[in-house]
Amino acid sequence: MRRPVRIAITGAAGAISNSLLFQLADGSMMGDDQPVILQLIEMPERMEALRGLAMELEDCAFPLLHTITLHDNVEEGFNNAHYAILIGARPRGPGMERRDLLEVNAEIFTRQGKALNDHANRDVKVLVVGNPANTNALIASRNAPRLSPSQFTALTRLDHNRAKGILANHTGANPQDIDGIIVWGNHSTTQFPDLHHARVLGEPVLNQIDDGWYKNEFIPRVQTRGGQIIQARGVSSAASAAQAVIHHMRDWVLGTPSGQVVSMGIVSDGSYGITKGIFYSFPVRCNYGRYQIVRGLQLNDFSLQMMKTTETELLEEKAAVEHLLPAETAASHENLSICLRSGVTLYADGTGPESASKYLTTNRVM
Repeated sequence: MRRPVRIAITGAAGAISNSLLFQLADGSMMGDDQPVILQLIEMPERMEALRGLAMELEDCAFPLLHTITLHDNVEEGFNNAHYAILIGARPRGPGMERRDLLEVNAEIFTRQGKALNDHANRDVKVLVVGNPANTNALIASRNAPRLSPSQFTALTRLDHNRAKGILANHTGANPQDIDGIIVWGNHSTTQFPDLHHARVLGEPVLNQIDDGWYKNEFIPRVQTRGGQIIQARGVSSAASAAQAVIHHMRDWVLGTPSGQVVSMGIVSDGSYGITKGIFYSFPVRCNYGRYQIVRGLQLNDFSLQMMKTTETELLEEKAAVEHLLPAETAASHENLSICLRSGVTLYADGTGPESASKYLTTNRVM
């Protein structure tokens, strides 16, 4: 077998992790030849529940599960981690405004960003799941000056999968026959699930569905799907969120299938006119353990208006936590340049290869 990789998970005794950890251990995320070390992190009062979950993992006798370690603090839990999945976050309580939620979680993700900066592997890949995911990713990355902003992402794959599942049910197609769906913006009710570039069995989706259904039913249904599930079940999405984590990380690490487009919350480099430095969901393809934004898509006035609405919300969230964002990391987020050609550079922040070689340089388009 290959050398094990370390995967750190916060909120590890929660409902999402109860679905996620067993898939991590059976190879669903990293592949069936990659052993894993699970570094599970919880609050001190949840450690006994976490110990019980670890016993269940042990009882499954997964060949790829090398080691499980339990931690009641992120400083120890992130030690040498190659991947970090940040699920733990404070949910909104009675009487809490969105600004209050941002403030409370800002403290949590400030500490996590600093811990990743000081203790994780230098090439760590970070996925923020805990809501508000986009702004929590911004807070964590801004508090990790030794890491590239490109190493942090926010989970909008759940929204992408929801859009694909709802569309598949409406058209009678298999989800694997649908491609080109894009979720733009924030993981919130302002997100824009875009079907203008989507295809079912190779044919444009908008030629197969009613425009009224698309704008008046499909978009609101995707935007509010999380709330609909809570209303129906009494609890928030867990299994579908865990599946989205698996899809997001697997594509990021192992690459998207040829020609496939997925949605990821990443730091904006100014593409499509989106303000630099915020975490915004874009259409991407992945290869070489990196992502690239899909360029050159034609956007109509309706799409641009929807994209601007969700951008405005993200800018308002950023303004609410601006006092917690270190000034010294602003430049790295606002001057990030994500390039297309792997042989030149992947990120203009020092993490990619040199732009010229004395002996050989290749220019492979991803």
